[in-house]
Parts: sequence; structure tokens; C-alpha cells
Amino acid sequence: MDYKDTLLMPKTKFPMRGNLPNKEPERQQKWDDDRIYEKGLERTQGRPLFILHDGPPYANGDLHIGHALNKILKDFITRYKSMSGYHAPYVPGWDTHGLPIETALTKKKKVDRKKMSIPEFRQKCAEYAMAQLDNQRNQFKKLGVRGDWENPYITLTKDYEAAQIRVFGEMAKKGYIYRGLKPVYWSPSSESALAEAEIEYHDKRSPSIYVTFDVTDGKDVLDGDEKIIIWTTTPWTIPANLGIAFHPELEYAVVAVNDEKYVIAHELLETLTETLEWENPEVIKTFKGEKADKVVARHPFYNRDSLVMLGEHVTTDAGTGCVHTAPGHGEDDFYMSRTYGIEPLSPVDDKGYFTSEAPGFEGLFYDQANKVITEKLDEAGALLQLTFITHSYPHDWRTKKPTIFRATSQWFASIKDFRQDILDEINQINWYPAWGETRLYNMVRDREDWCISRQRTWGVPMPVFYAEDGTPIINDETIAHVSNLFAEHGSNVWFEWEANELLPEGFTSEHSPNGKFTKETDIMDVWFDSGSSHEAVLMGREDHKRPADVYLEGSDQYRGWFNSSISTAVAVTGKAPFETIISHGFTLDGNGRKMSKSLGNVMDPLKVQKQLGSDILRLWVSSVDYQADVRISQEILKQISEAYRKIRNTIRFMLGNLADFNPEKDAVPEAEMEEADRYMLHRLQHVLKNVRDSYDVYEFSPIYSQIHNFCTVDLSSFYLDFAKDILYIEAVNSHRRRSIQTAYYEIVTTLVKLLTPIIPHTADEVWEYIPGVTEESVQLTDIPEPRDITGFSELYEKWDSFMQVRDDVLKALEEAREAKIIGKSLEAKLTIVPKDNKTKEVLDGIPNVHQLFIVSEADITEEAPDANEYANVHVLVEKHPGEKCARCWTAAENVGQDEHHPDLCSRCADIVNEHYSA
Repeated sequence: MDYKDTLLMPKTKFPMRGNLPNKEPERQQKWDDDRIYEKGLERTQGRPLFILHDGPPYANGDLHIGHALNKILKDFITRYKSMSGYHAPYVPGWDTHGLPIETALTKKKKVDRKKMSIPEFRQKCAEYAMAQLDNQRNQFKKLGVRGDWENPYITLTKDYEAAQIRVFGEMAKKGYIYRGLKPVYWSPSSESALAEAEIEYHDKRSPSIYVTFDVTDGKDVLDGDEKIIIWTTTPWTIPANLGIAFHPELEYAVVAVNDEKYVIAHELLETLTETLEWENPEVIKTFKGEKADKVVARHPFYNRDSLVMLGEHVTTDAGTGCVHTAPGHGEDDFYMSRTYGIEPLSPVDDKGYFTSEAPGFEGLFYDQANKVITEKLDEAGALLQLTFITHSYPHDWRTKKPTIFRATSQWFASIKDFRQDILDEINQINWYPAWGETRLYNMVRDREDWCISRQRTWGVPMPVFYAEDGTPIINDETIAHVSNLFAEHGSNVWFEWEANELLPEGFTSEHSPNGKFTKETDIMDVWFDSGSSHEAVLMGREDHKRPADVYLEGSDQYRGWFNSSISTAVAVTGKAPFETIISHGFTLDGNGRKMSKSLGNVMDPLKVQKQLGSDILRLWVSSVDYQADVRISQEILKQISEAYRKIRNTIRFMLGNLADFNPEKDAVPEAEMEEADRYMLHRLQHVLKNVRDSYDVYEFSPIYSQIHNFCTVDLSSFYLDFAKDILYIEAVNSHRRRSIQTAYYEIVTTLVKLLTPIIPHTADEVWEYIPGVTEESVQLTDIPEPRDITGFSELYEKWDSFMQVRDDVLKALEEAREAKIIGKSLEAKLTIVPKDNKTKEVLDGIPNVHQLFIVSEADITEEAPDANEYANVHVLVEKHPGEKCARCWTAAENVGQDEHHPDLCSRCADIVNEHYSA
């Protein structure tokens, strides 16, 4: 007889290799065909609603690894919630307006916008955006992200734009919207104003100059022959200079140097002496800054006055304590000058070129004018020093080019009017990580006004009309009418119709006696677009609610979407649009460097999917501390792949041993299961509780660690290993075998449910091979609640002690192997001497303890002189004197006692005689 035929070896068609790159697209198509997402929602209908509101990615270009991190994290959450008692629809969104699409059309598509009307160009923008959206949608689906992909929210749709107009109108109604002239961040490269959220800082090399202004009227504080020294890193703003700022509380000094008298802040004398290389400067007099109020100086090269003004913004951190003031190019300058009745001068056009208001420099680009202006100062004898410095400077985050401050007439949302309400709401939010609260709080605390108008074409128009006398018209009637028009026709109608056609029929205004009106040509900041999603989506969809449970985005969105969303929502409703904010870090390469094409360290999520599979990428996301910056590389993904294989093959082993198991008729009642099996179910409940707790607080790396460790340590290294001797060897229906299978069944079904939110493709595949499950997909099931295992509360301490003894035994076996006493552990006979009665009771109370140690014999005794000492027991390892059984491979002294099966031990002979003999 071939004894192999009598062994109950594992049998399963579940493949060892996942072949994920090829199998995942097929499975995703099956999910679509079988309407798994829709069935999931039907199954959970009536449960408490959970809304993770999607922050809209920009519809331009392929996805990068940061997109993948973001959407996969969201997918973890919504999948888990739908399997743990909630109804969790997920509606993806897209941001579709703004400059990058205009630029892409002109550069990539070679569209000449000058040859078409504004509506025609906007239509091209919309078509381009929708094509980009389709591309990104397909890429997100390849990552296994589940949601209502056929009905996303899109900021260019009619219903969305109509809702945005209503938000604007409600803010205007409350007095939060106004038009004003003030310096704003201006991007010459974008030809538009920018909000603070659109600014990022990069190093820039700039000229650093010290310039003198001759005093012409000292107001009895100065003699009139002094020179006030200013310092600036923007020579191009000198043509716009209208004044010099002193701090009222600072002490200023008149310093004599080489027949000249200079005015500077007294405490900067030592620094300036070194910087300007003065020899033996003499302080002639000192005075308090407030005394110099309205002293008059002369512009270095224009025939106009430069007035000394008092400003609290002046510091002695750098410069001279006398601050060059160009109210058209600086916020502090603007507000201070306004108190002196000085109107701003901004002689730079939309593209950054000087206008005729800067004689001598007209037509020069502002940055190129630095050199020419510095030379002009030198010719006028006003330049004391020129050097260059590298400093952090604001840049347009779209074009990556420097911005300027420029006074223009813009539309603003007055954040300061309801700022305290926002701050109060921030204190009510749940924050992951906790420092997010401080970050957003500080941003809002320091915020005054939000510039919401943009001088571009592709976006939602500012719904403002102007009367004949220039009075802006924004009221309930016009807002409602425009919102309805946009809902019916889309926002292009604003550019296709005349102002009178866009107004309600019969509309009149005392400011337009002739019944003529004009309309605003600016569009809204795209952050106002996405920031209105709480109205357009949370309130606009029947299966949504405001506030959402969670907003989850990258940490850059504290100044972006988080900020604009809470600003518009609090303005309109008085409440934040979210209950919880979760932020994630940026993706870096394996060395912690930012990814860039020039470094060649960019990780393409689609390439990862094609090479390794989306489940590997998803498992990586679960493995990292995503709330900080995270690293990814081929080496890191290789380690993740190894972990995936370990999890997959652990599950595969259990599936193989469930081939003949029918849970309905073969399962052993829990109270009758073997203690070792109940111990593993107890360990499973521990993992289940920890994993659920981690899911509940949006921490995924502990889930990865818990499950991987459970598969590696608890299962592979212990339970699955010793169970082979029972599963393969015992009779098919033996109690011990069925007890193990009962445990395996629960372990597999629980693990696969816990893994479904993270690796759904693999989990769904496993589900198809589990005997007795009835649900169409594991996605249509619930994750179980952890429970107490029958009769195990009093056994936990016993089995915890046993596992400590097992550690000692494993050390003893390894030492015996190294000493060549044994080869495989089944060659060993153990003599174990417990150090105390408690340990002896534990070992005596476990039948067939040798099987748990995977040795052929284990004697528990009170004495063994040659045993080695370990933490809990003394252990003597000897080579077993018996022969090796041809069937179970254990060594036994009773091999050969059965006349029909002389190569078998008594146990195997009995099983074969009873079940396999003809």
C-alpha cells in the first residue's frame, strides 16, 4: 500500500500566486457587471449614514502616487464602515476649473483662444476637463477604489454651479462679500490675483540695496540736510515709493559719516556700520520715531515727495528701521498710507510689465527692471550698497513662478467678520492627527480677507451686476435668478447673454435710470468652487448629509480645501461642514527625498499596478504611518510583496485543509472544541478587537502589523505547523481533526473580512474558495464583533504559560540541532522538568503535548540531571530511540507491531486498518 494515499493532504484550487496584475482587472469588471457596489448599498439601507466627503482632485494629467495614497485611504474607510454597521455611499468628485486647463489647451492642444469667443473657449476647456476626468476615473478604478463612479460630482456641472452661486449669494446677503482696492498676491505668469492658499514658498535670488532719501522738510525734528536710509530686496518697487515708515516707539539717530548725515534706527547702528563699512560714525542726535511724523523726503529720482509715516509693522530684525513704503505693492504699506490719505500707486500691469505711471521704465518686466532701477539710483547718488541674497519668496503654486503684491480692485470675502465663529467650530472638530487643529486654527486666526475674484476665463462667473453709476447689484432676486439660469443652461450663459438678459424680467434699479446694466467679467477663485461642495453635494444629494463625518486630504489642504470649506460653510450655516478632519503626509522616495522626474525617483501607481498589482500598493498604504510623510520604493514594495505572499499562503494552507469540511454538518460546537483550538480562537478575537479598534480611529498600520504577525507567529509558526500531524494523519471525521477545521473556518472567514477593506481583490478571490459561504461577495458581509470564547476565560492563563514554555522548548531544540543531536524536530524526545507546580499542572493538563512541540515524545517529570535550564523549565533533548513511522514520520517504539503494516506506528496502523483496508 502507498501510505501517501491514506493521508488527508491539503487540496485547494486557490492558487499560490495571486497573478494580481492580470486578475485584478477581470475582478473589477466582474464587480461592475454584478453591481457589487450598488448591492452593498441596498444591503445597508436603513443603517446609520456615514459620509466621507471626497475632496476633488484636479482634472488634469495622470494620477501620481499621492493621488493613490489619498483615494486608497478613503476606500479603506468607506469599505470598513459598510461592513461594520453603517450605510456608507462614496461619491468621488473632481475640480475642473482654473488656469492649468486653460494652459493645457493652449500649450498641449495648440488652441488659439484669440481666434474664438469666450463661450467657445470655455466649451473647449469643459471638453478637455471631462476627458481628463474620464482618464483619472479609469485609473482610480484600477486601484480597486469603490464608489459611485458613474455619478461623481463635478464642479463644472449645472447643478453644482447653481449651488455655488447660492453660497456666494448667502454670503453677500450677510454682508461678507465686498469689492475693494488693496494689494493682493498677483501672479504675472497667471495674469490673475491669487489667494493665500495658492501661494507656496521657494528660494529666490534677489538684489539687496540700501538707498538714501534726501530730507526736504524736517518738521523741526531734522535740519533738512539729512538722508534717510531704507533697505529693500525689491528695487522694482522704488518707482512706486510714496513714503517711509518709522515705528513710533523706536529711537532713531542722526549719524554723521564722511560729511553726510544719515537717519537710521539707533539700535541698528552697529550692524549698519559693519554692513555699510562706515568709519567712525558719530551720533549727532536721537529722537523718538513719533516725533518724525510727516517729515518730508524727496524720491531718489522722481520729482515728488516721500512722506514719513508711523507704522507698528516696522521692526529692527533687518534693514535700517526706516521702511520703504509703496502702498500699491505692500499690505502694511497700503493700510498705513490710507490713514494718511495717500492713494496707492501700482505702475505694473497684469503681466508684470511697467506702465506709463513709471516714467523711464515703461514696458520693462518688473524683475528685469531691478538692474535698470538700481543703475538709476546709482546715477542719482542714492545707492549706498548693492549685494544679492537668497531668501524664501512667494510663488504661484500652479506656475511655480514668483508672485508680486499689487494693488488692484478685487472681490473679497471678509473672513474677519465671522472669523471667531470659524475658530469656535474648529475647536469642535475631531482631528487626526491632533496637531491639525492648531494648524488650521492659526491659519484662520491670522486671516483677514479672502480674495475670491480671478481675472481668468475658465471658471464660475462672479454673479454681480453693475448699475449705470457703477453700483454693484447683488441681492436675493438676482442671485436666485442667476442660480436658476445656471441650473438650466450652465454658467456659459453668463458670457453668451447681455447683462439685461441675465437679470430677472422687469428688473429695475434707482442707480440705472436708463435701465442699462453691465456684468462682472471676473470669475471666482477655484477654492470657492470646491469649498462650496458642502452645499452642492452634501445638501444636494439625497443619500448625503451636512456635516459630513469625515474629510480626508493631504496636509496641504489645511490652507486649501479644509480652509475654504469651513469658511464658506460657517459663513452660510454657522457650522463646520465636517465632524472629523484626517490629513495625510506627502509621498517620498526610499531615501526620504521628494519625488521628481529629474531625480528619476517618481513612482507611477499604474506601473506598480501592472507590475505587482493594486493590492500590493494598497497593502503598502496600510503599512505606513500615513499621517506623516511616507516613503515608497521598489525595495519597500518588494518587502510588502513578501508580506502579501505570507498572508496569502497562510490563508491558502487553511483553505487546503478545509477541502472536506462542511460547516453545517462538520463543525464542532465551541464548548466541545479542543483547548488548543479554542486558544487560537481566543487569539483571533484579540486580533479582531485590535483591528476593529484601529479601523475605528483611522489607523491602518497597526492593522497591517496585527494581521501579518498573526499569520506569521500565531498561525504559521505554531498552530498550522503542529496541526499537520492531526489534519493529515487522523481519520477524516476524527473529533480532533474536525475541531481544528472548525477553528480554521472561523479564522479564514474572519481574516478575509478584516482584509477586505485593504486588499479587496484578494479577499474576494479567497471568498470564492471558502466552503459553505452563501454571500455572493465578501464585500456583502459584515465584520464580526469580537466575543468571549466558550470556557476560555479560566484557560487563558494556562495557555499563556504554555506558550512561554514552548519558547523554552524551541530554544532547546535549536541548540540540539546545532549540536547535531537531532536533525528535524520529529527525531527528538523531550524530557521536561517544570520549575514550579503551576507549570507542571499546565503541561500535565494538555493531552498530546508532544504534538504541540512537534516532537515524537515529551515526558513531563520531576527530575532530569542532564537537562539544560531555561526561563520556565529544564529541558533535555535526546534523539528518539524508536523507528520512524512511514506514514506520520514520528519516531515510536511501537513501529512494526502491526503484522499488516510493519512500517507504521500503532496510531497509524489503527487508522489505516479501520478506514483504508480493503
